[in-house]
Amino acid sequence: MSGPPPLKQILEGALLAAGGPLTLERLLALFADEERPSREAVLEILASLERDYRDRGIELVQVAGGFRVQVRRETAPWVARLWEEKPARYSRALLETLALIAYRQPITRGEIEAIRGVAVSTHIIRTLTEREWIRSVGHRDVPGRPALYATTRKFLDYFGLTSLNELPPLTEIRDPAFLDQAPVPEQSAEADEPPIRTQATLPNQSKPL
Repeated sequence: MSGPPPLKQILEGALLAAGGPLTLERLLALFADEERPSREAVLEILASLERDYRDRGIELVQVAGGFRVQVRRETAPWVARLWEEKPARYSRALLETLALIAYRQPITRGEIEAIRGVAVSTHIIRTLTEREWIRSVGHRDVPGRPALYATTRKFLDYFGLTSLNELPPLTEIRDPAFLDQAPVPEQSAEADEPPIRTQATLPNQSKPL
C-alpha cells in the first residue's frame, strides 16, 4: 500500500482547489495531529512553489487573507477570452469614492462628498458594500451620527495587497492610466458620472485558478 503523497503535492492541490486565499492555519488544519508538518516546513514548501511558478502563467502570492495561486496579470488579455463578456465599464465616481475610503478611512459619506464636490450615489455605496470591499465600522459622533466606512480584507485580497501600506501613491491614483488596471464593478445608470471603458481584464484580476 502506497503512502500519502508528498507534502508539496498536498499543499499545491489545496491551493489550486480552494478558490480563494488560504491562511497558514488553514493549510496546517488539512493534516491530522499525528501527521501535521511544522509551520516552517509549510512555509518552505510555499517558497518552493513560488519559485516553481516564476516562469509559468500562474503565480503564488500572499495577500491579506493568506496564500493563493492565481493567473499572472501579464496573461490577462489572453485568459480573459475564456469569458464571453463585454469589456467592463468603470465609473470614475466609484473609483474616486473607493480611493477616498481606502486612503482616509474611517470616513463618512458626507466627508467623501465634501472632498469630491458632488453627491455620492446610493448605488456606489451599495455596490462597494455588496462586494464586501467596504463596511461600516461605526458612526461619527456628530448630529445624525453618519456611518463611518473603511475597507475590508476582501478589498486587500482582490487588489493583491497584504496591507494598506502597499497602496500605491495618490499620484498614481490620479493618473488616468491607473484606471486601466483597476478591476471595479460595472457601472449602472444611477451613478453621478459617466463610466470609463478600459482594457479587457479577467472577471477578477486576481481570480484564483
